[in-house]
Amino acid sequence: MKLKAGVKPEEIDPAIKYPTDLDLLNESRQKAEELIDELCLKLDVKDKPRTYRRVARKEFLNVSKMKRKPANVLRKAIRKKINYLKRDIRNINKMQNTTKDKPIPFDRRQLKYFFVIQHLLAQQETMYRKKSHQVEDRIVSIHQPHVRPIVRGKAKAKTEFGAKTNISLLDGYARVDHLDWDAFNEGQDLQAQVERFRELTGKYPELVQVDKIYLTRENRRFLKEKGIRYTGDPLGRKPAKEIKSRYQKRKERREAAERNQVEGKFGQGKRGYNMNNIRAKLPTTSSSWIGAIIFVMNLIRHMRDIPLSLFVSFVSKVMKLKNINIYPVKAQMKFCA
Repeated sequence: MKLKAGVKPEEIDPAIKYPTDLDLLNESRQKAEELIDELCLKLDVKDKPRTYRRVARKEFLNVSKMKRKPANVLRKAIRKKINYLKRDIRNINKMQNTTKDKPIPFDRRQLKYFFVIQHLLAQQETMYRKKSHQVEDRIVSIHQPHVRPIVRGKAKAKTEFGAKTNISLLDGYARVDHLDWDAFNEGQDLQAQVERFRELTGKYPELVQVDKIYLTRENRRFLKEKGIRYTGDPLGRKPAKEIKSRYQKRKERREAAERNQVEGKFGQGKRGYNMNNIRAKLPTTSSSWIGAIIFVMNLIRHMRDIPLSLFVSFVSKVMKLKNINIYPVKAQMKFCA
């Protein structure tokens, strides 16, 4: 039996536009101003704290409309947005302190936004001081703070956003082995995938078809100990003269090409089931959405193994139970999935 393993590129969420520091700070400022307005209503504050929202919006539009933004202009605009956001957060904390022993006048959703914009402010301040664009667990959306930027190095999109999924394929059936919102090295999952295969089938696979990133020294040693063949070139310099029969060359080429079924499964999920257009907001909902898509693809694969006569009889019984008229099925009818 053959086991194929592969990792899916990140899901590009259409609800997340490509994030920039200036846009994130401006969006956080607007959300902080909404929280201030909400607090003023709930606490019956007559003298609303000054936020300079009109000035801040005008400054943001002046910079965002520029076709080319010089570095010094952009840095100055980011510094101003940081100061505006710091002022708003300070005002929110002052207003909350007036409640003393009373509960915080924010609901769960508002409280989450308040924590997120504070964390984003700390990240932006750190990057501004260090003159850097990298920070650990960087927030790229205040509405989906769990989404992380993952650098893929592709020509179309060097950085993508969304869940990274590692799956294994057995006889056309896909199984999710690792799903995470942070970047991870998929090569570290190979041994666990092989052990899960043994738990499922009772034996180790005869052949493992993987990409080069899976073939680390440790993974090669593990597969050799278990007596499992794998696709890929051996380590070290290639010999000057390597004698292989025509059958052996054709076999290696065919086995290496069979791994493309994993990439085809991802293509099926993206083009046929909109796996690259997941619009769920919460990480648990997004993970469930991805799992449901893979489950449906496995159902479609299973339907191909069901004989046509058995499927037709099953549908006929269901339709009879629901009192639906059945028309005779033509002999030349074919079922395709």
